[in-house]
Amino acid sequence: MSLSGAKAPTRRQTEIVDWLREKGRVTVEDLAAHFAVTPQTIRRDLNDLSDAQMVVRVHGGAMVASGVVNLAYEARKLIAGPHKRLIGEAAARLVPDHSSVFLTIGTTTEEVARALAGRSGLLVVTNNVNVATELARSPSISVVLAGGSVRAADGGIVGHMAVQLIRQFSVDLAVIGTSAIDADGTLLDYDLREVQVSRAIIENAHRVILVADSSKFTRRAPVRIATLDEIDVLVTDHLPAETRRALAERHGIEVIAAGAAEE
Repeated sequence: MSLSGAKAPTRRQTEIVDWLREKGRVTVEDLAAHFAVTPQTIRRDLNDLSDAQMVVRVHGGAMVASGVVNLAYEARKLIAGPHKRLIGEAAARLVPDHSSVFLTIGTTTEEVARALAGRSGLLVVTNNVNVATELARSPSISVVLAGGSVRAADGGIVGHMAVQLIRQFSVDLAVIGTSAIDADGTLLDYDLREVQVSRAIIENAHRVILVADSSKFTRRAPVRIATLDEIDVLVTDHLPAETRRALAERHGIEVIAAGAAEE
């Protein structure tokens, strides 16, 4: 998508978008210092880029708006980091000891794994090298790591071999992530091979928990994973109570807002 009115992005605006793809989120002050211009100039740049739907304006800065290419792994780890930790802890509380669990690729599912470390009698099947590494240190947790192609960018294992391994199991719970949630409740991602593994995970679990911070409701991605109708529990951060109620009524899903005040 280009800037409105046939106005091409300036070199500085292009560099801002490139920087955002690496960092995920930046402040007006940091950009002004980096480019040696005034904050007002940066705000105009960000407003232009926001109008073109190339970035999303947030308080004091911006984050990237990507509909085709995902953010770099380190950038995704930084976005909503404290919220993801709360989500991970809340989702882990839904996993009983001595149960079997799928954990998918994702920075939020990695927070679930950290919260599960030290639990008793779990069987964890995953296509995420980072999850396997985290949980392999726990002597009372058995870890099965799917085979297949490993993405160097984030340690995700994708492809036909991973799908075949997943289909050998029928587990109690699946904890999955998503890159975006469309207005109609469609869960979206970027890599078709990853989506194929996620589909196999959903189809072979008795109960499915989606972990997704609220920024996923404003993002876009091109490949369909599933719909919220196929999910049993959504664990998120600070969605308004009215939105949580609407999701529950429309999709028959339990919504848990991790860290939210009681209303």
